Amino acid sequence: MDGAAPLFQMEGISKRYGGVRALEKADLSVTAGSIHAILGENGAGKSTLIKVMAGVVAPDEGRMTLDGREVTFASPAAANQAGIVCIFQELSLIPELSVADNIVISDPPKRFGMIDRKAQRRIAEQALARAGASDIHPLALVKDLPLSRRQMVEIAKALARKPRILILDEATSALTAADVAKIFGVLKRLREEGLALLYISHRMNEIAELADQCTVFRNGRNVASYAAGSKSDNEVVELMIGREYSHIFPPKPVRHQPGAVPVLEARGLSWSGRLDNISLSIGAGEVVGLGGLDGQGQRELLLAFFGVLRGLSGQILVDGKPVSIASPAAASDDRVGMALIPEDRKTEGLMLPMTVRENLSFAALDRLSKAGVIDRGAEQRLIDDMVGLLAIKTAGLDIPVGALSGGNQQKVVIAKWLMRQPRIILLNDPTRGIDVGTKQELYQLMRKLADAGAAILFYS
Repeated sequence: MDGAAPLFQMEGISKRYGGVRALEKADLSVTAGSIHAILGENGAGKSTLIKVMAGVVAPDEGRMTLDGREVTFASPAAANQAGIVCIFQELSLIPELSVADNIVISDPPKRFGMIDRKAQRRIAEQALARAGASDIHPLALVKDLPLSRRQMVEIAKALARKPRILILDEATSALTAADVAKIFGVLKRLREEGLALLYISHRMNEIAELADQCTVFRNGRNVASYAAGSKSDNEVVELMIGREYSHIFPPKPVRHQPGAVPVLEARGLSWSGRLDNISLSIGAGEVVGLGGLDGQGQRELLLAFFGVLRGLSGQILVDGKPVSIASPAAASDDRVGMALIPEDRKTEGLMLPMTVRENLSFAALDRLSKAGVIDRGAEQRLIDDMVGLLAIKTAGLDIPVGALSGGNQQKVVIAKWLMRQPRIILLNDPTRGIDVGTKQELYQLMRKLADAGAAILFYS
């Protein structure tokens, strides 16, 4: 598409939230029949950029043009009407509704004033097939689908709107390798059909395979645009983080503790056909990883340890002694000292309307309270320690946690549990949808916690 006129342009776009500069005179040019990758750390301005483009927020200054004509979008519906559809990182599906209901929810087919269920199902089946997910039944309830399949429904929902410009914000972060391969095929086909695709991902291998053009954002500004493949991964990462890039994984110390009693142990754990005679042990200072394809029981194993599952058989031992963990409260009690960082920070890890401060201290209120009164001085000292330890970037502690970038939200989830000083830490895909710089910080934190004696079990 060299030399083709831009389908969509943004010029000098700025957006501020209070004292926080989310975008500063940002420019972007998108061409039909191409895949344009947007890269940058969490908080670099990527999310704000696509929210402006998709009509979610209005820019403070700058202009946008579509087909050479200046446009403004007062709402997502207005952007959709113009052919701009966005698949955000956090799903917009309604769990209690069927797949078909979700796919046509913005414009359900009607007959005689009633929803035409036959037409609805046909539209859903066509959209699922176009998304490479025809194995998903249109009448299945979304709440019964694993996260990876819900993501496929989200993509089908977007395609049902017949976009000219499709924006994908970390759309593959929850997908299995097989699903990612299907989506790549779909995106390449859409490119051949003439769609413009804006692709946001922290996975460098995906960018290398899909993108035609790349733009890097840092601190609200676009710092570089280049043809895909013209820069090495290290060069791209250095553009993203603004400093020299060192190896993402910290070195592993050599430990030899023969005969040491494991901090956490499972013996023959089984549950509801999802777990079958699972045994493992984790010692103090160890980081143990869970592998396997998505949906093979990893999440259930973490939930089993944390006291969420009922009807569990087998034994859980802490410090070599059998324990009965009947609830998350029992798991997080000082006698066990366990913390679980959940898979979905938005729905399982945070209370989005509440403040950063309230989210950070929530799990440790029993430690911070005396006779039902919170010791605000102790709370502030502990919060300051956590904000410093995890380098949480926020305009203040009393803003809604939902206003933070994805990476900083994830740091708040982790910090919330570290407020309790756990010695057993369970992490379910803790780096999903966060940038390489934040991943590096979290890996270094995990190593630091392990070096201090924590036993860590994580799935990624």
